[in-house]
Amino acid sequence: MKKIFILLMLLVAFIYAEAQSVHVAAAANLRYVLEEIKGSYRRTYPSVTVTLSFGSSGTLTQQILNGASYDLFLSADNHYPYKIAEKNLTSGPVQTYAFGKLALYSTTVNVSKGVKILTSPVIKKIAIANPQTAPYGKSALEILKSQSLYDTLEGQIIQGENIAQTIQFVSTGNAEVGFVALSLLKASEMNGKGSIYIIPDTMYKPIEQSGVLLKQAARNIEAKRFMEYMLSTKIKPIWVKYGYAVPVK
Repeated sequence: MKKIFILLMLLVAFIYAEAQSVHVAAAANLRYVLEEIKGSYRRTYPSVTVTLSFGSSGTLTQQILNGASYDLFLSADNHYPYKIAEKNLTSGPVQTYAFGKLALYSTTVNVSKGVKILTSPVIKKIAIANPQTAPYGKSALEILKSQSLYDTLEGQIIQGENIAQTIQFVSTGNAEVGFVALSLLKASEMNGKGSIYIIPDTMYKPIEQSGVLLKQAARNIEAKRFMEYMLSTKIKPIWVKYGYAVPVK
């Protein structure tokens, strides 16, 4: 009887510990904004552990489909969350939390003239995120094709695994210019470094970023509360600070 009691107590302790933690799988463009939101959340709920795992949306989706243990998935588009929902691996509706913006970035070239600079002879390599797994890379490809630049520049394109690696290609000099998420350039450590051109929204389809609670979070009160907090009016100024547009409700 005593052993059964101890086992029950251990089970209760385990469930409580799980309920006091949130594991978020997030698109790489969310690194800085989510770190700030996490800090704000932890000041309000200091007993909760929030773990952030970043990667390309497609890669994270494959991990989730293969059984990865996440509570919340925040994608760089709305395609991947719905793909997961179709497999009955969610515990709530897909919700749009922000609209991302794309920018040209260079540490060696003035990109203020926009995509026209890409045909300059000084541009040897152009970095984009893998369009097969990263929505920002897909948008970059859309721009190159719509501006009739892709056929000319295809041989100069190098692909990062995700948008964070793409910006790294530029900052380390492996590419003269890159298509990157504006949000990553809004981080304090990036301020004043390099040349930035914000690509007009009219040149690509809106990057509607959506998220969803996953099946394992069905009984995780903290996971639900973190998502509500992230979507709250209180947090909207943080999204705007990092260059996102927020949904109007």
